[in-house]
Amino acid sequence: MIRVQDLSKSFGSHRAVDHVSFEIETGEIVGFIGPNGAGKSTTMRMLTGYLASDRGRAEVLGFDVSRHPLEVQRRIGYLPESNPLYVDMRVRPFLRFVAEVRGIPRRERAAAVERAIELCALQEVARKRIRECSKGYKQRVGLAQAVIHSPKVLILDEPTEGLDPNQRVVMRDLIQGFAKQGATVILSTHILPEVELTCPRALMISRGRIVADGAPKKISGPLGTLEQAFRQITQTKE
Repeated sequence: MIRVQDLSKSFGSHRAVDHVSFEIETGEIVGFIGPNGAGKSTTMRMLTGYLASDRGRAEVLGFDVSRHPLEVQRRIGYLPESNPLYVDMRVRPFLRFVAEVRGIPRRERAAAVERAIELCALQEVARKRIRECSKGYKQRVGLAQAVIHSPKVLILDEPTEGLDPNQRVVMRDLIQGFAKQGATVILSTHILPEVELTCPRALMISRGRIVADGAPKKISGPLGTLEQAFRQITQTKE
């Protein structure tokens, strides 16, 4: 579903992503983890075609992102770190608007909106203005706009950021539910326990480079937790 080879990106003299390579198979949930500034969001923006790479190659669903960004964007669901919401709109009309922008045929839009509302458990707030919703519900609205067209690949940048423990459980269950329905999911976070609870596989990134790739328990090994493993690995790499 996703193939990345030697991907790099610099901003001035700062190398944000440094020769990153990995592959993600159909149906995987992969946690992309690292501290703030490690290169997670930059990598995800290159995967979605919203940011051009300096070198390397990224393929999503068989399309070269640099050559066919619109084909990729039509087929993926993307929740950026800055949740793309029009907060003065009500939830259901906002999702109808997204469905129209996504090019969902008019006769199918109502069903697509209701399906997204059900999948993301938004029934209680469907008639509310988005600005009146809690942080947790706003994140679910952002997730709903990402899945409204039933994408095969979901790219979620910090989907649990700022949520309380109960809201994180809900978001975690939603993400796992999408994978059970056949979606491939890559999510970024700097909250290591989220990866251990959500993702069978983790990619660790530090200073723009992948420093570990595997099952969370395999990476942590005798150290016990991903957090301890991450500290040791990054200190060694530095």
